[in-house]
Amino acid sequence: MAAEYRLDLPMVGERQSLREQVAHALRAALITGEMRSGVVYSAPVLAAQFGVSATPVREAMLDLAKEGLVEAVRNKGFRVTELSDRDLDELTEIRRLIEVPTVARLADSGRAADFERLRPVAEEIVAAAEAGDLLAYVAADLRFHLELLSLSGNAHLVEVVRDLRTRARLYGLSQLSRHGMLADSAREHLALLDALKGGDESAAGLIMGEHIEHVRGIWASDA
Repeated sequence: MAAEYRLDLPMVGERQSLREQVAHALRAALITGEMRSGVVYSAPVLAAQFGVSATPVREAMLDLAKEGLVEAVRNKGFRVTELSDRDLDELTEIRRLIEVPTVARLADSGRAADFERLRPVAEEIVAAAEAGDLLAYVAADLRFHLELLSLSGNAHLVEVVRDLRTRARLYGLSQLSRHGMLADSAREHLALLDALKGGDESAAGLIMGEHIEHVRGIWASDA
């Protein structure tokens, strides 16, 4: 059964430890939903796809288990932790409570340079969405939101949001990409920067809130 799946995983290099690189790649596969709930993933099978030994894959999977993303299945491998609709609703509620007011308070025309530094990342999100490159989309989207939140000066808040976003995997990305709808969500990042640069706190909060709700819709679109 373990050999029946094949993930679109990259070969890993030497700039980071193998454990870190594998964990990063697996998180991306989890976030996009390429690794599916209920499927047991074997460390040796994944290792063969990465082109590494099974040891760093097992170590990376144990790291993900500590984060609550997967669970060990004795003598078989690791199963992706399932999230219910209630789980996703609760994660969305927490994100709204944290991110909407935090981002809205950042709106200040005097900080235009800070926001402009994020524009290339926002454009990278749009380009990835239009190209259907889901892993690039996820990576750029995460970088955008965390760097934006870091402008608040609250490092603990940034880490909380990082954890929330990792736990709430974007199951519906593939479906939205196929239907050309992912780019619409991607362009919201540009609109948000325009509102922040213009000092429009109300508009920034509204766009951020709608964006989070759209992301919840992405989760709900999973079949």
